[in-house]
Amino acid sequence: MIPPVIISFLKELNLNNNREWFTDNKLRYLEAKEAFEEVTVNMISYISEIDKDIAGLTPKECVFRIYRDIRFSKDKTPYKTHFDAFIAKKGGRKSAHAGYYIHIMPGRSLFGGGVYAPIPEVLKHIRHEVYNFSDEFKAIINNPEFKMLYGSLYEDKLKNVPKGFPKDFKDAELLKYKSYIVAHRLTDKELMAPAMKEKFRIQTGALYPFISFLNRAIDFKEEIIDF
Repeated sequence: MIPPVIISFLKELNLNNNREWFTDNKLRYLEAKEAFEEVTVNMISYISEIDKDIAGLTPKECVFRIYRDIRFSKDKTPYKTHFDAFIAKKGGRKSAHAGYYIHIMPGRSLFGGGVYAPIPEVLKHIRHEVYNFSDEFKAIINNPEFKMLYGSLYEDKLKNVPKGFPKDFKDAELLKYKSYIVAHRLTDKELMAPAMKEKFRIQTGALYPFISFLNRAIDFKEEIIDF
């Protein structure tokens, strides 16, 4: 599923993260980049079989740049040592919606999704959706297949119940998340196996209800703004 050229290039880049090596290996980078863009095309195709809002997206809209912004970072290595893409309706990586994320990094790859660190207004609407439909949300995140593949939500939470919500709400812990995201780790061997194609379909199917619930809240937010 994932061409070996991607893994081999990223392994060497991790050992030689400097501009001189990158320049000398620019053709290898372009080959690996093209291969990852083709992976993204395939991912868009698989996901859009389940989530119709994804249809029509392009790799250009979804794939992140490999160049790091080092202006305000103590880490001055110029390149990311992974390829990644965010596949979400209305803009791909620039979308404010929940979407699907693929991250290819030798030994640390993952597939998952959700909405990461949304702006306060969007986060407020997601929390309201969870508050109003907590039983539905719990049924999604506690679904056996979802739990098996993704475990629990990323544990970046407030200490207290967010302002505007009752402190005695029975599912108050679900309102404390700063991001609503999940992820499934993938080994290099899994990624390069032919069976990965079907695994991605299974993972997308399990993830879709979670993405759909979040986007329902975000779309409702858009309707309010437009009004």
